[in-house]
Amino acid sequence: MLCVMFESCFFLVAWSSLLCFRFVKSKHMKANSLEERLVRFASDCVVLQKYLSTNDAGLYYGKQLIRSAGSAALNYGESQGAESRRDFGHKLSICLKESRESLNNLKIIQLSNLCANQELLSNNLKECNELVSMLVVAVKKVKSLQ
Repeated sequence: MLCVMFESCFFLVAWSSLLCFRFVKSKHMKANSLEERLVRFASDCVVLQKYLSTNDAGLYYGKQLIRSAGSAALNYGESQGAESRRDFGHKLSICLKESRESLNNLKIIQLSNLCANQELLSNNLKECNELVSMLVVAVKKVKSLQ
């Protein structure tokens, strides 16, 4: 088992027959898995899409956001069944790429004033930025062990 400290948060990475990655805010709080956060983020993006402009740009970036956020969550789920550390690292890298794409989509939506619900947009930007940060640390650590 590998434990990594990042901004007073712990990442636990364990390899066994099933690979597991957990995000724990503190030892006193209930464990909040990265997978749950990715799934919740993808769901929040679906909700956000309902507040986007119905013009071509709003429709395009809304659909793209749903695809990239959903892909990050789904690929993370796939990583749990990885056959090796290398496979696990590759699937985490895909999650990171999709999360970065989601972050850029959200930034474009914000800068273009395509969203009617600025609070939800701001919350999604913050969550996506945190997810990208966590995935960067995880990918670097997994790759350093290969």
